[in-house]
Amino acid sequence: SGNLPHLRPILKKTTMMPETDLAPEGRSRDEKSSGRSGRYLTVWYDGGCPLCKREIAFFKRLDRRGAIGFEDVGQADAACPLDRAKLLARFHAQEAGQPPVSGAAAFAAMWRAIPILRPVGELARIPPVLWVLERAYVCFLLLRPGLQKLMR
Repeated sequence: SGNLPHLRPILKKTTMMPETDLAPEGRSRDEKSSGRSGRYLTVWYDGGCPLCKREIAFFKRLDRRGAIGFEDVGQADAACPLDRAKLLARFHAQEAGQPPVSGAAAFAAMWRAIPILRPVGELARIPPVLWVLERAYVCFLLLRPGLQKLMR
């Protein structure tokens, strides 16, 4: 971020660590830790974002085993373990029995749940690799509003 001083505040705010400020949503401790019942992974996405909808449709096609529960945070009845605004601002996922993660770590968790992408998700467990992926994700977040306008 030395060459990109305008990204410093964003890079400092990003987290690759698990989200720990779970909001009570009336779900039991077991439901929170495992996401949707019978699923390996739960992901939360912005269904109002045309780019996100296309991307999630792609991952749904790849998830032939049904290992991933996809929750559209834009729906009023979506189960949200975190603040809805947080879920809309960044991509979040939760592996069964693990705390929620966001950004590149969430994508890596989703990749690990899809057999053909699992090697890439496993590679992202290496801290320097995840660090690079997170920086790329932050740059994408800066471009996302413009890309959304193009896709409407």
